[in-house]
Amino acid sequence: MACLIMSTTLLLKNCRLVATQNDRRDELRNVDVYIEGARIAAIAPQLSVSAGETIDCQHAVVLPGLVNTHHHLFQVLTRNLPGAQDAKLFDWLIYHYEIWRGITPDAVYTAATCGLAELLLTGCTTSSDHHYLFPRTAGSGLIDEEIRAARELGIRFHPTRGSMSRGRAHGGLPPDDVCQTEDVILRDCRRVIEAYHDPRPFSMCRLSIAPCSPFSVTPELMKETSALARQYGVQLHTHLCETLDEEDYCLRTCGMRPLPYMESVAWIGDDVWYAHGIYLDGAEIARLGHTHTGIAHCPSSNLRLGSGIAPVRALLDAGAPVGLAVDGSASNDASNLLLEARMAMLVQRVKAGVAAMPARDVWWLATRGGAAVLGRDDIGSLEIGKAADLALFDVSGLAYAGAQSDPLAALLFCGFDQRAWMTIVNGRIVVKEKQLVTGDEALIAETANAAAAQLIAQ
Repeated sequence: MACLIMSTTLLLKNCRLVATQNDRRDELRNVDVYIEGARIAAIAPQLSVSAGETIDCQHAVVLPGLVNTHHHLFQVLTRNLPGAQDAKLFDWLIYHYEIWRGITPDAVYTAATCGLAELLLTGCTTSSDHHYLFPRTAGSGLIDEEIRAARELGIRFHPTRGSMSRGRAHGGLPPDDVCQTEDVILRDCRRVIEAYHDPRPFSMCRLSIAPCSPFSVTPELMKETSALARQYGVQLHTHLCETLDEEDYCLRTCGMRPLPYMESVAWIGDDVWYAHGIYLDGAEIARLGHTHTGIAHCPSSNLRLGSGIAPVRALLDAGAPVGLAVDGSASNDASNLLLEARMAMLVQRVKAGVAAMPARDVWWLATRGGAAVLGRDDIGSLEIGKAADLALFDVSGLAYAGAQSDPLAALLFCGFDQRAWMTIVNGRIVVKEKQLVTGDEALIAETANAAAAQLIAQ
């Protein structure tokens, strides 16, 4: 290969293993990865190139940056509250609503900074977020604060403009003062899409519309948001089939199970993804596969709340796109996508048999699966021309001693040390030597603790 010199180039030398996640799932040993600007330019042994920076990666397993398909970043400030540690979903929500109704724009920015930093430190390079809480005292600019935090940290971001329009006065679960009218919701959806949505390749910010759930919005809002999303060419997202309580609610109020209800309001197709998808029957799983409707699998949150285990193996076999997600930081209490990948492997073995979820299928969920759920073909694999989003893990330490026969699987099976050695987003190093480059970790934690104490005190 001819010698190349560019001003923004990076050469990762002698990578122990590169799990490309291409269609063949190639795994390459002792190769170099050359990055030009925001794209991958070459992957081969002993590349003859001159780069702005060269890093020895002989101890590193390299994966495409992990993709988080569902989160509630504002919940970082209410992690681990004693009053909700042992509650199931509806009780958990009712408890937290009383605290969340005091959220402010500054608190949302602080929470987003903390949660997104955690994700970067575990090798996540692209994250969605579902922000559905808009207290009347906080205004509508809360999505803007999350986007600001994402830009500062350098993570690829898919915020979703959530909403709740059905408060307790109208048979819903949330307090009325954290709900908005449908006119206000739709107007602000248009605003944030027009202000921030970038559909171009390598986009760092894409918007979706995301009414919270069947028990917090009206059928009319579901129909209007699906029409609005398709007018703008953006995706649709919501919670679905998370608990039996939700199923009972839909049967009582709509006369249908949750998925048929969603289809009745035009919420199915390859531009739609649901969080959870636990309580689906065989016909519904087949329907999701046939329509290529996506699922965000949130195993830790589902276990923490006692909700259940999603039928991921069956969904994959049916052809439905499935990605991994940490879910809200107050129902998972961590924004650690590496932990989520391990949990996904383990719980599916209980759900569908020990061979139901091999380690390499988990990595597919965490990369290509997540990219498919978010409607992206420029991320999720390490191939020439794809976005330079990479997660590198050091397997030379004590946690992986004795496990070198399969270092890629070792990241899931062994006692990993929780942090990526390096995280690269769009060609930019944002985590190096297991430390955040784009923010001060100690200051982020201190600020989040102060904001959490203030919110809880209210």
